[in-house]
Amino acid sequence: MTSTPPAEIAVTRLPHAEGLPLPSYATPGAAGMDLLAAVAEPVTVPPGGRALIPTGLRIALPPGHELQVRPRSGLALRHGIVLPNSPGTIDEDYRGELQIIVLNAGTEPFTVERGMRIAQAVLAPVTRAVWREVAALPETARGTGGFGSTGTS
Repeated sequence: MTSTPPAEIAVTRLPHAEGLPLPSYATPGAAGMDLLAAVAEPVTVPPGGRALIPTGLRIALPPGHELQVRPRSGLALRHGIVLPNSPGTIDEDYRGELQIIVLNAGTEPFTVERGMRIAQAVLAPVTRAVWREVAALPETARGTGGFGSTGTS
């Protein structure tokens, strides 16, 4: 079986990311690459609070791709750390620093330390769409049912 060669993401490191490793996959089968906190000092996020965590990285994505930024399941389960705009989208034409918005939905303060794996990034292809207005939509069995209309079991 042949595999697709990996897509290349060009990256520049800002001074506050010096000494930190670049994002990488933790295991051969991982879909997401860990993003690290490039904070100069620890940042404590109180319960219900938000913080913007720098990664110290600027990137250029391959054409036709986005970088999806997602929470780490362990931080969500153990500490209630989520990303309020998840998945966050980094567009292919963005050239600013990657920064992660974290929300502490837990009950205890959470401290982000330098080098902590704070989020994960998934490179994904983007399909462009064109909207076409029509007089009527095709019927389906579901119809207009939404918000729980298919039940829970």
